[in-house]
Amino acid sequence: MSSLKALILAAGEGTRMKSDTPKVLHKILNKSMIDYVLDAASDAGADKICVVVGSHAEKVTSALEERNITFAEQKERLGTGHAVMCAKSFVEGEDSDILILYGDTPLLKGETLKELVAFHKKEGNSATLLSAFVDNPKGYGRIVRDSKGLFAKNVEEKDTTDEEKKINEINAGVYCFKSKDLLYALDNLKNDNAAGEYYLPDALEIILSAGGRVNTFAAEDPDEFLGVNSKVQLYEALKVMQRRINYGFMEDGITIIDPENTFLSPDTVIGKDTIIYPGVFLEGGTVIGRDCEIGPDCRLSSVKVGDGTTIEYSRIKESRIGNNTTVGPFAYIRPDCVIGDNVKVGDFVEVKNSTVGDGTKISHLTYIGDTDAGRGINFGCGTVTVNYNGKAKFRTTIEDDSFIGCNTNLIAPVKVGKGAYIAAGSTVNRDVPEDAFTIARVRQKNYENGKNKLKL
Repeated sequence: MSSLKALILAAGEGTRMKSDTPKVLHKILNKSMIDYVLDAASDAGADKICVVVGSHAEKVTSALEERNITFAEQKERLGTGHAVMCAKSFVEGEDSDILILYGDTPLLKGETLKELVAFHKKEGNSATLLSAFVDNPKGYGRIVRDSKGLFAKNVEEKDTTDEEKKINEINAGVYCFKSKDLLYALDNLKNDNAAGEYYLPDALEIILSAGGRVNTFAAEDPDEFLGVNSKVQLYEALKVMQRRINYGFMEDGITIIDPENTFLSPDTVIGKDTIIYPGVFLEGGTVIGRDCEIGPDCRLSSVKVGDGTTIEYSRIKESRIGNNTTVGPFAYIRPDCVIGDNVKVGDFVEVKNSTVGDGTKISHLTYIGDTDAGRGINFGCGTVTVNYNGKAKFRTTIEDDSFIGCNTNLIAPVKVGKGAYIAAGSTVNRDVPEDAFTIARVRQKNYENGKNKLKL
């Protein structure tokens, strides 16, 4: 059995995107278009993948450097056939089947590609192209069939006759070739057209003329072939992907109040009986536990949330949140935080690079930075762990069952012992012993007529 390779064409200029970012690196739900295509190729069973780069080649290769793929460069953009020619060394070698895809078609499903490859092998085709029947074929190449209903040729729209324009079976731009037949076609591909370019669909007629078998496989969902060439089309692809992901979660029993205003990246995991409110963005492999309530208006990036937790109107990055914890409204949890179980992180609280133990309450208007806070601590309103002296950052340690009064400044490095009580308004710059009562503020003095004397 021949192996399966995938060749992804991603050398286009993308001028209609009007962006310095390469077209294939534009993101849909926090994942680049080409990453969707690469994942679909892998899901279809491709064990070797090559990406043809051209415009912004360095940016594309850099963005994909952690993937196990190879690259070929198309220095001159002379058509899709020429792009495949630039990867000829990838096609050569062992007998294999070659999937050819485009890096700007993020809606392609691995399942569809797997079905295409299976059909290609079963029929013994030299080449199989993916087609679709659409209501409006404008802009696509048409599939022309002979009197027996067999594939005869592909005609680009600009070359269609009035009769061919009525054909509603389109070329979706996805191909599976036997490698030896593709190599033969590439060796005989011509550029005798008005644009002077080498067109990949011409390879199909070359293979037919040589006695090869060319067939089509019709896919059920034409949305899969939506190519993205502009920001408008990027939005259209987003809406399709958004519905696909959200409806999938809903079919699995997750309650999404308003799927049109909920944005979940494809690597999101959500537990049973969780409710997602409008305005929620979950991205970067975020995992939500069971029986949670997330939203409204939250953005979580690379966050793991336990069971029974509620988060509303908040921003959380690269952190872990425990079970039965409440976050928000209007909280900001920055990277590298571990928030325990039964914790309250309330309104206008910011936590950064800190651990917060079980049962601790940080109710409002507080900054906890570079801090190791234990269990059962009560932080009063306006507490600040002062972690930066202008040159270096230091950590604060607060042990279990401490009480931190309102408007307390803890100037790191400092340690507050277990069960300590710090009076409101204190500025603490020395360690506080276990079970101590600490007050650190200037004694109040009242001056009669002082306001007039100070000319306030």
